[in-house]
Amino acid sequence: MSRKNRLVDVQLDANSLAVANPDVEHERRVAIFDLLEDNEFEIIDGEEGPYILNLSVQEQRLVFDVKHENGTDIKIFILSLSPLRRIIRDYLMICESYHHAIRNSTPSQIEAVDMGRRGLHNEGSEILEMRLKDKIKFNFDTARRLFTLVCALHIRL
Repeated sequence: MSRKNRLVDVQLDANSLAVANPDVEHERRVAIFDLLEDNEFEIIDGEEGPYILNLSVQEQRLVFDVKHENGTDIKIFILSLSPLRRIIRDYLMICESYHHAIRNSTPSQIEAVDMGRRGLHNEGSEILEMRLKDKIKFNFDTARRLFTLVCALHIRL
């Protein structure tokens, strides 16, 4: 994939985000940083990047608003959240359990919760990748990071 076909900026729509505590805000910033550090992202049958991605939730739909690096519009992809709703809910619950386990559990208990967390994260990434396969091409690491950001839109703490 061409180095042009990558994300150079990702923005989470402020209207889609719940008010969050500083820890959640930090998690969101880290997720964006990780995605921008290493990603592959290409619009299928579309214009080359580099791209800017604006992620939002509008009317219970996930919106990928893709723009050129200079800010001009390229394409908007809208996905129903229904196929992702259960996995997002389960993933956020297990993340909460993981953070609790880090403070209160044995290493083997932490490892067990972490394995479940990673499994759900992979499952959510695969669903996202499948839902966008005819629209956007990206590698699995990028899918994982995008799923993290989709979950970040749903954190309510």
